Amino acid sequence: MRDDKENLIVKLTFEFALDIIEFSEELEANRKFAIAKQIIRSGTSIGANVREAQNAESKNDFIHKFKIAVKEADETEYFLLLCQFSKGYPFSMSLNEKLKVINKILSKIIASAKSG
Repeated sequence: MRDDKENLIVKLTFEFALDIIEFSEELEANRKFAIAKQIIRSGTSIGANVREAQNAESKNDFIHKFKIAVKEADETEYFLLLCQFSKGYPFSMSLNEKLKVINKILSKIIASAKSG
C-alpha cells in the first residue's frame, strides 16, 4: 500500500538519480559513453526499485525490491570507482558520499523489515 507522506529513502534516491543524470551528461560531454550508459542505468535504478517497493505485494516482495536496490547501489559504486581511478574521467566525491548514506539506510530498512 502506498503512503504518500514524505519518505526519506524515496526522496534521497530520487535526488541521487537526478545527480546521476547530471553526472552521466558530464561523462557524455567527455565522450565517456560506455560508462555514462552503465552509470545512468544502475544509478537511477536504485530509486526505481525503492519506489516500486512502496507498492510491494508482501513483506518478502518489499525486502526483495530493497535487495535489488542494494545491488544496483553496489554496481553504481563500482562505476563511480572506475571514474575515480581512471585517467581522464570526471569524478564526484559528493555522489560517493550520498551513495554511502543511501546504502546505510537501505541496509537498515532491510534489517528492520526482516526482524519485524
